Amino acid sequence: MGDIPAVGLGTWKACPGEVTRAVEVAIDAGYRHIDCAYLYHNEKEIGEAISSKIQEGVVKREELFVVSKLWCTYHKKSLVKSACLESLNALKLDYLDLYLIHWPMGFKSGDQDLPLGDNGMVIPSDTNFLDTWEAMEDLVVLGLVKAIGVSNFNSDQLDRLLKKPDLRIKPLTNQIECNPYLTQEKLIGFCQDRGVTVTAYRPLGGPSQGVDLMDDPVIQRIASAHQKSPAQVLVRFQMQRNVVVIPKSVTPSRIQENIQVFDFELTEQDMKDLLALDRNLRQATLPA
Repeated sequence: MGDIPAVGLGTWKACPGEVTRAVEVAIDAGYRHIDCAYLYHNEKEIGEAISSKIQEGVVKREELFVVSKLWCTYHKKSLVKSACLESLNALKLDYLDLYLIHWPMGFKSGDQDLPLGDNGMVIPSDTNFLDTWEAMEDLVVLGLVKAIGVSNFNSDQLDRLLKKPDLRIKPLTNQIECNPYLTQEKLIGFCQDRGVTVTAYRPLGGPSQGVDLMDDPVIQRIASAHQKSPAQVLVRFQMQRNVVVIPKSVTPSRIQENIQVFDFELTEQDMKDLLALDRNLRQATLPA
């Protein structure tokens, strides 16, 4: 899976009051990959947890793999560096291991994360992610980030980026929503065939239309057969597809459980049964 640790901690929707403890617990449990983003508005608290664990001697900075993301209102080339520096300052870090374009589309710059017009629709910016990428590449040259990548890109968008005539640095990963109800087989194949790793967010699904992925009888059966939890099966499922996986939790016992996935293996039939659950169910959507 390249240089990215196979399992990371997701921090989306982790409240500032909870996330410091969650990251401390995760680092103590052996997590070295922490997935952050400007949009989550909790990077300051994550930075406090990272700093405390480095000061305690639990971990060294170079052992951690910290990811952040460029929000859509910062897609203008002139804004990319300042956005990155804002995340670095909040996280109390000198560099990021990986910086992602959070979504391919740009929004009108300003104070609002979702700038809405009178019609209730998000106001787009006249930016092109191919131009934004050039400013992302500059961050690597400046030493502010070690690697760059994308998130929520479809195959057409990723293809346009990879075929950019003067591409200097290839995206390391494409971070996408992925779990057995949204298996993303075509997109994962497309990325991996081109040397771009895939990182799965929302790997544990979540309640949707009265259905919770972890309650699915197929997943319950496989978990029981391996004497593991449904969450551990869902994390392991991605690992066996050579997909990096970032389960999110703020509950200490679950944070610890979600990384205890290196001592069992799903069978070929298990993998087939999990892939057969696909219903193309997307839960992560941006207001349009």
